[in-house]
Amino acid sequence: MTHQFTALTPEQKQELSSIAQRVVATGKGILAADESTGTMGKRLEKIHVENTEENRRYFRQLLFTADSTISQCIGGVIFFHETLYQKTDAGVPFPNLVKDKGIVVGIKVDKGTAVLTGTDAETTTQGLDGLGERCAQYKKDGADFAKWRCVLKISDSCPSSLAIAENANVLARYASICQQNGLVPIVEPEILPDGDHSLLRCQYVTEKVLAAVYKALNDHHVYLEGTLLKPNMVTAGQACPKKPSPAEIAMATVTALRRTVPAAVPGICFLSGGQSEEDASLNLNAINQCPLPKPWKLTFSYGRALQASTLSAWAGKPGNLQAAQAAFTERAKINGLASTGSYVQSGQKDKAASQSLFTASYVY
Repeated sequence: MTHQFTALTPEQKQELSSIAQRVVATGKGILAADESTGTMGKRLEKIHVENTEENRRYFRQLLFTADSTISQCIGGVIFFHETLYQKTDAGVPFPNLVKDKGIVVGIKVDKGTAVLTGTDAETTTQGLDGLGERCAQYKKDGADFAKWRCVLKISDSCPSSLAIAENANVLARYASICQQNGLVPIVEPEILPDGDHSLLRCQYVTEKVLAAVYKALNDHHVYLEGTLLKPNMVTAGQACPKKPSPAEIAMATVTALRRTVPAAVPGICFLSGGQSEEDASLNLNAINQCPLPKPWKLTFSYGRALQASTLSAWAGKPGNLQAAQAAFTERAKINGLASTGSYVQSGQKDKAASQSLFTASYVY
């Protein structure tokens, strides 16, 4: 019989649990503002804005200086490395600005994907080397949680057992290292929506992946009460001819989670996965209205689905600042309502919010 060595002190566990609970407090979710320089460039290109450090800084400032009521629906913000060390026009460091609103600061710590040789172009995620030192520094610099994204895909031959096992183990290693350094790990095993697979196929794969992830987390003695999960919703593939309703997506998603995610996990923060802003909100709302028992907070960790209308309203023009911030605040409030199952769609159709945000083989 093997024995567990003590990994965390009671004080460390208490701190991690407290941070996780703050991020997913009732009615709150996460703003994922951790796009890499390249990904941010693609976003800016769509609104004909040059991808410079100043333009990236200005847009993040636009988000972080929005109406203070934003703290009622945003519990955490995930930063990119560059953003963590930027300041407002007035010289206030971004982490201080966010913390002053009562919002928890997070940081993306992975180094992107790499191909798993011998598979059908499946990937693992890099960045374990030196992760402990980076986590310790980020904690000193104001971060209290971290994010690491692994990516799996659905096809006739995927995901393979190798890809599932490799990514589950990498996520567990990352989570353990984060907790040793006082950061709550967001565990993100994203199953891409690319393909024509059915809702049922996505549910089956999601269950297999999440079961492997929690087996690995258990093997690595990760303290589940001090973690958060960032999964895909269970949806049909983008090219699937049959489009499931929000109620069907909700039932498949909650069923998959109930079969695989321990009740000890405080919160599940869904990624939007290329859904339109409105679809991401409606599906989250339906998930929270699902009649099955749900022992976790079910909320959002959206990037594109919180920023698309904001980018469109801003269009790189200083004169559009207030309109852009109003668009961001409105979308955040809608998702805050959806995280409690209390969002009621208005009769007006918002064109920008209804546009698909899908990108094939999406890379951060």
